[in-house]
Amino acid sequence: MSDELQRITAIDDPYLLLREVTKRLADAQQEVTELARLRRRVVQDLHAQGLSYAQIAEKAGLSRGRIHQIRHTGPAPEGAFLGMGAVTVVTPLRWDAEKKRPVVAMADMNSGKRLEELAKSYGLAVSSGHVLVSGEVDLNRDGLIVVCGPGMSEAMKDLYAQDPVLGWEHPEGEPWALVDRRTGARYNAGADIEPRRPHDVGYLGRLPRPDGNGSVLAIAGIHTAGSLGVVHLLTSDLNTLWGQVGERHFSTLVSVEYDPETDEPQSVELLCPLYLHEAEATA
Repeated sequence: MSDELQRITAIDDPYLLLREVTKRLADAQQEVTELARLRRRVVQDLHAQGLSYAQIAEKAGLSRGRIHQIRHTGPAPEGAFLGMGAVTVVTPLRWDAEKKRPVVAMADMNSGKRLEELAKSYGLAVSSGHVLVSGEVDLNRDGLIVVCGPGMSEAMKDLYAQDPVLGWEHPEGEPWALVDRRTGARYNAGADIEPRRPHDVGYLGRLPRPDGNGSVLAIAGIHTAGSLGVVHLLTSDLNTLWGQVGERHFSTLVSVEYDPETDEPQSVELLCPLYLHEAEATA
């Protein structure tokens, strides 16, 4: 019996015992999910290196059938792109002058809900939160996925400033733009330049938390359609993204053609490479 289990079973208060058992079961389930994901990932990696299931089984002391089962069942490894065990999807609150209360823009709400559904499909526990109207948000938490640009939050502006390759710019009197420092390319939203067209640019990156004890998956568009486009990329091609960047710090830009009536993405593609930040630091 583990020390933690001994501690819990020794609790006399039945209500405290119920709370502790419930919490421990939730934590244990998350741990089981992540162990199963890691096990499947190891088998997939070994198989990709050229080992047969029989060879893997022999070296691991398991049956070939068991190895084959592990390879094709359980949570997919690419779910770790979003987080481990549990994630919190954070969207920004905006002040509605007419309703005189904070609200979430429809496109941001859709982005948040789709990210939650994606995370759940990979066996991750999901909760939600908000960037306050003031821009305040606690970024020093595990498993954060934040949909918010630098213009709505000083904390997010500081987070994006850590990106060594891609940057947000907002010259006085001009619209927001995204800049690739590697190539010098500057990207504006189609709604902000002439001739106007239903096109936006989205940012996707995994950046260090302010306290240095983890990472934040950051998503933003110059406008809200850009965020929706990034989420569309994640839902349609997460396996490819995971294969290229894993759990490392990175960033990229996404071109989004959208329906002007609904903001729904119609065409989504990468505007630049998936920049690995560790590679940029040594370049």
